[in-house]
Amino acid sequence: MGVDAFAAMRPDAVLINVARGKVVDEAAMIDVLQSGKLAAAALDTFVEEPLPASSPLWGMENVVVTPHAAGETQFYERNVVDILLHNIQAMETGGTLKNQIV
Repeated sequence: MGVDAFAAMRPDAVLINVARGKVVDEAAMIDVLQSGKLAAAALDTFVEEPLPASSPLWGMENVVVTPHAAGETQFYERNVVDILLHNIQAMETGGTLKNQIV
């Protein structure tokens, strides 16, 4: 999400980012939030984590900041452990890893 994407949004739009901080140009987002060209934002991820105390996002009334917890569900920890155990066994036996990114 950069300048062009924000320009294409309606001024009553709300940006929700629970993906990765770097998918949003924070400076451009702050600009459109402050100018009223974007109604609000709910942010769980940031370019720099934790979000620095000096960030203007902290003081903006039209921004909700959460502590990078959107991925948490009641089953999250169990799923992570299941994947870890599977991958340890796969590495030992030459099997296929789950959730391999690179």
